[in-house]
Amino acid sequence: MTITTGDTLPDASVLTMGADGPQSVAMADKLKGRTVVIFGLPGAYTGTCTTAHVPSFIRTLPQLKAKGVDEVICISVNDPFVMKAWGDATGAIDAGITMLADAEATFTKAIGMEFSAPPVGFVNRSKRYAMLVKDGVVTILNEEPGPGQCDISGGESLLDAMG
Repeated sequence: MTITTGDTLPDASVLTMGADGPQSVAMADKLKGRTVVIFGLPGAYTGTCTTAHVPSFIRTLPQLKAKGVDEVICISVNDPFVMKAWGDATGAIDAGITMLADAEATFTKAIGMEFSAPPVGFVNRSKRYAMLVKDGVVTILNEEPGPGQCDISGGESLLDAMG
């Protein structure tokens, strides 16, 4: 079942690259008592993800913070090494975006956002979406109808939806 507005996000462990290598991160710890933007995408270093989705959140991060967002998190079904390298390459980490790896698609499957497109090498990847989460509850959810699109899930659209 796909997550929807008003639902509480399930807890799942994802990975980040720490000083000593990959470290587990409990999503519940990231969300409890906080206002967080989470945006998910099909894959690091892929076209639309790199040229449109991540840059939209780099551009809007200051405005999101001004509206009370504590953290902006990018989640992809990749390993933490790739997410760190991609975050460095795009400037996302320097901008203040948290890059989290959902290596086994645990979080992605738990929220019903997985999809596969074997002809292009995407198996158990994430659909493209952006959500505003307050204390673990989804208050805004913008899901793209297709993986190559980045209209309603971009930073500007989420900022507009926040009013």
